[in-house]
Amino acid sequence: MLLGAAPAPTTGGQHDFDFEFGSWHAHLARLLHPLSGSRTWATYDGTSVVRKVWNGKANLGEFDVRGPAGRIHGLSLRLYNPQTHAWSVYWANANNGEITLPLVGGFSHGQGLFWDRDTFNGRPILARFIFKDLTPHSFRLVQSFSPDNGKTWEANWIATFTR
Repeated sequence: MLLGAAPAPTTGGQHDFDFEFGSWHAHLARLLHPLSGSRTWATYDGTSVVRKVWNGKANLGEFDVRGPAGRIHGLSLRLYNPQTHAWSVYWANANNGEITLPLVGGFSHGQGLFWDRDTFNGRPILARFIFKDLTPHSFRLVQSFSPDNGKTWEANWIATFTR
C-alpha cells in the first residue's frame, strides 16, 4: 500500500476478524529497545481472548502474557467503518490506562495490513501491524516501526497465536 493512500480493499468487511474470536495461547517476542540498534529480545507466554461486539462491527481482545521481563496486560479494540471498509485498531495498556492512536487498514489476499503515523521517543515514525499466516488454528501478528517514512522497517513485536 502506498503511504497516504486509502487502505487496501478488504475481503470480508465486518467479518475480517472472525477468525480470531475465542481463546488463544499467545507467545510474544518483543524487542526491548526499538530503533536503537539493539537486538535484545524478551519472550512472554500467556493468553489472548477475542470476542465480537456490535455483531462483528467491533471486537475486543484481552491480551495477558508474562515472561522474565515482566507482564504485558492490555486490550485491543478494533472498530469497522462500513463507509470506508477500513478497520481502526487501538491498544490500551492496563499498566497506565492509556490508549494508542489507531492503526488503520484492512484485510486483502489472506493478510491484514494496518499502519499509522506516530512518534516514538520523540521522533516521527510509521507503525505497522501485519496479521499473517492465518489458519483456523494459528496466526501471527508482527508490529514494525519505520523511522524513514517506510523505506526500512524494524520488527519489534512478533506474536504467535495457537489454539
